[in-house]
Amino acid sequence: MRGLRYYLAMNIWVDADACPKVIKEILFRVAERTQLPIVLVANQWFRFPVSPYISFKQVEQGPDVADDYIAENCTAGDIVVTADIPLAARVVEKAAHALDPRGRLHTAENIRQTLGMRDFMDSLRGSGIETGGPATISAHDRQEFANHLDRLVAKLKR
Repeated sequence: MRGLRYYLAMNIWVDADACPKVIKEILFRVAERTQLPIVLVANQWFRFPVSPYISFKQVEQGPDVADDYIAENCTAGDIVVTADIPLAARVVEKAAHALDPRGRLHTAENIRQTLGMRDFMDSLRGSGIETGGPATISAHDRQEFANHLDRLVAKLKR
């Protein structure tokens, strides 16, 4: 049965609703190469490769339902791929590793500053100031993500 592997020692959890397709493709290759379980969590079903290392958990619709599922189920040492800063803060609190799709690793040392900047930008948007959205994932971002993920996996698999 697909999905049972995510009870093993280290998992890679993916906040899949907002994860760019190119990043998912990198993750799928990593799953096959390293034989580490990847759990995609989303509130909408999507296609993914058939693999004993890739599973999918569809959660109910609603704000933060996927985030809540990941935060509740990840454990210390897991890797969580997310662009969601509040989710990153929650998983860092559990001693999991939060990696965003651009390759930035959120840590206990930098997450407060990142949360503060996110809240500041949110307040600007709330007051009507146009802040723009995130840039498209570039080739450099993809490479940074892949490199950081490889280093993190190598370090954690020892």
